[in-house]
Amino acid sequence: MNGQEPSLMDFLLVVWKRKWQILLPSISLAVLAGLVSFVFPRNYEIDSIIRPSMIFSVNQQGNFQEVMVVDPKQVAGQINQKSYDRLIASQLKIDIAGFPRLRAENLRDTQLIRISLRDDNVGEASAILLALFKHLEIDFNRKIEVEIKSIDAQVKGNEYEINKKDLDIKSLEIEQVKNRDEIQSAANKLKISGQKYESLSQEMKSVRKRIDSLEAQQGEVYKAQPEGATAISLLLYSSEVQQNLRYYNDLDEKLSTERMAQEDYKLAMKSAEQQIKQLTTEIDRLRTEIENLQNTISLLNEKKARIDYAQLIKEPTPTVFPVSPNKPFLVLVAGIVGLIFFTPLAFLLEYLKKHGSGGNL
Repeated sequence: MNGQEPSLMDFLLVVWKRKWQILLPSISLAVLAGLVSFVFPRNYEIDSIIRPSMIFSVNQQGNFQEVMVVDPKQVAGQINQKSYDRLIASQLKIDIAGFPRLRAENLRDTQLIRISLRDDNVGEASAILLALFKHLEIDFNRKIEVEIKSIDAQVKGNEYEINKKDLDIKSLEIEQVKNRDEIQSAANKLKISGQKYESLSQEMKSVRKRIDSLEAQQGEVYKAQPEGATAISLLLYSSEVQQNLRYYNDLDEKLSTERMAQEDYKLAMKSAEQQIKQLTTEIDRLRTEIENLQNTISLLNEKKARIDYAQLIKEPTPTVFPVSPNKPFLVLVAGIVGLIFFTPLAFLLEYLKKHGSGGNL
């Protein structure tokens, strides 16, 4: 103070000397702030929690997993951007200029959205939150309805495919019956042909014996009879033998015909059996596809049954105590501001007094 640099003690002495010039105005300012805070309206924080609609989808492991119809963070962003303010204000007949600010956030590690606002009118604030939920519910459920229509369309498409494949199976089963009838018919014909073949074989053996017998008799006649009688007998025997040979050849041709017919019947039976196997394979394939379609329909119906619509998890609830004005905070801030302002003022007054400019102070 005497041309030297002031020390910390000098500052403390000034503060002590003018402590009442610092404290009294600061305390007065704090008290004034406390009194003024009683004039301000008391605002409460009202909040609610909602969960958007969700559907279930099947992952690669065949398990259901939750899928939200809309990203909760996106919904919270739309609310914070005041996308619904005018709509709600118009619905509730609230002046948009005085519409409270809505705050929304996606709760960490959840699919839930917390929406809050601050207002002195708890009833109006609750009505705003409920109206907001109704609008969000409509938006969410609109997307759910689209998903349900998509599922119903898929179910109908699969049912149509099942009916179509059922008709194909019935048609193939009819073909199987026809082929079995063909096999049975061919088997009956083969049996009859076998009987004819056996009969012709026996007849040919009988004719062969007759021919052999005639040829033997012809040889004996040739040796035993006179020359004139021998010629006549030989001629008769030769004629009989020729007739039997022609009959034998006819039988042989018939036998060959029956043998060829039997081969045709066997081929027809084999072809019909192969056709039945192919039809059976095709029927099994269609039945497997029908089973897969039925499983798909079951999964779609289960997916539809698991759809969850938007829910209001927490009804609009106000805080127990007002969140503003914060009286202790205002008093503390006023006191600190007073100290910050009046302390330098005290040093200024002390400086003016020491230098004669403020001798009357």
